[in-house]
Amino acid sequence: MSDLAIVNLRPQDLSRLEALLLDNQLPADDCRAQASIFCALYAGDELIAAGGLEAAGEYALLRSIVVRQGYRGRGFAQALSEHLLRCAEDEGRAAVYLLTETAAEYFSRLGFTSVERAVVPPAIARTRQFSSLCPDSAHCMCLTLPRA
Repeated sequence: MSDLAIVNLRPQDLSRLEALLLDNQLPADDCRAQASIFCALYAGDELIAAGGLEAAGEYALLRSIVVRQGYRGRGFAQALSEHLLRCAEDEGRAAVYLLTETAAEYFSRLGFTSVERAVVPPAIARTRQFSSLCPDSAHCMCLTLPRA
């Protein structure tokens, strides 16, 4: 990880991001409209991991942390998650929410706790991720951030 840097997703890599998300059964429908929210890790010219942070009022939505098969188990998902959480904290967000079907245990280790979808703030509930892209069966989680 020490020789790789987390950078903004390169615009020419939107199709690669969409393919990576779809290969991992993650929503990709709004990637083009939300391209600026995604960060990435590259090995040379290869997109190996990505994740996004969508602002929603005083909150943020952690989006689609994904690592290409063959690069898993090296701490890339954790590095991306921690980077995006620091960004949310630097922006003064009150909390970060996420939806997951497969990684609730992983995000619990990062400090997220389960919450009922019905109690998320309206700004989060109005995002496409919450309102239409993720199935109702997705696990809803929240991490409250320290306030300065």
